[in-house]
Amino acid sequence: MLITNARIVTRDEVFTGTLRVDGSRIGELSRGTTAAADAEDWHGDYLLPGLVELHTDNLEKHLAPRPGVHWNTDAAFVIHDAQIAAAGITTVFDALAIGTRLAVGVRGRDVQLACSEALLRFSQRDLLRAEHFLHLRCEIATEDVIELFDTLSEHPLLRLASVMDHTPGQRQWHDREQWRRFQERHGKWTDEQAATALAELADEQKRFADDHRREIVERCRVRRIPLASHDDTLVEHVEQAAAEGMVLAEFPTTRLAAAQAKKRSIATIMGAPNVVRGGSHSGNVSALELAEAGLLDILSSDYVPSSLLAAAFDLVAKAGWTLPRAVATVSHEPARAAGLTDRGAIEPGLRADFVRVVMLDSLPVPRETYRAGKRVV
Repeated sequence: MLITNARIVTRDEVFTGTLRVDGSRIGELSRGTTAAADAEDWHGDYLLPGLVELHTDNLEKHLAPRPGVHWNTDAAFVIHDAQIAAAGITTVFDALAIGTRLAVGVRGRDVQLACSEALLRFSQRDLLRAEHFLHLRCEIATEDVIELFDTLSEHPLLRLASVMDHTPGQRQWHDREQWRRFQERHGKWTDEQAATALAELADEQKRFADDHRREIVERCRVRRIPLASHDDTLVEHVEQAAAEGMVLAEFPTTRLAAAQAKKRSIATIMGAPNVVRGGSHSGNVSALELAEAGLLDILSSDYVPSSLLAAAFDLVAKAGWTLPRAVATVSHEPARAAGLTDRGAIEPGLRADFVRVVMLDSLPVPRETYRAGKRVV
């Protein structure tokens, strides 16, 4: 494959150039255009590296398209994968939440085990457009999280784990009323119901959180699974993560925590929807504020796959970043953090994962997505 007249975004610069693909790898990369008869003219469209997504629960939206409706797991996985690839994402870590809490829903044991099985089955048969890995989101303040982790710890596609504690009153949900409003998005609670739920969650945290965190950290250390902290708020949270060998800080809720992560050489991940919306949906620190302060390393689409590409261009327009630096937050930096050294940039020898992007005013629109030299969208 020979592509010419493309605005190629490398790790260092943007230039109009020509790209040759040799099988599954990027071959020659050169400036300017070519008159070769077999060259495909991209008419000045952007050529970006395929996006790398480390944390998305987008699958859950397809598992439960309406409140109380549980969709077929395989069918949900197919459309989730299609949506991911159509957003320009060529490598995705599907974040499965393990640990049963009050509202089971799509985060219940049976559903998550079925998802892990579907992921492996589809991958082994090469039926997925993007390359999928497993990210275990471990809800430590639950009774069964260790049992579930042990069940899934030998999954061939497991590449990342994170420790979470979503107990109201701290971290992401330091404001209990905001937590309640979020829970009530599918139906109002009485004050008695809310008080009961809060009491039960606080009791589970007291009984399980500390011990289960230690056990998850130790299991990941033994198995050499990269580990992420989640929703760090205080300096103490980051110091604990550093002592435990965490390599990623997912969605720090305060600038203080993000700054401490930077000091400790822990890569920070913020939500791309936070960038696009101009703020956090749960009232935490703005990702743009962290970007302007040099405290943002990686973006995650979280619950909106299309936000990843949009947020990269927003970093240019709203935070004054260069395009190569912004694109690195959704390609090179997450790939490096996950130990994927064969992708994440437009460089000869790397895997030919790339996306064609056309601009509609200020909106980047992914037109074509290629994984390992093969067009998948």
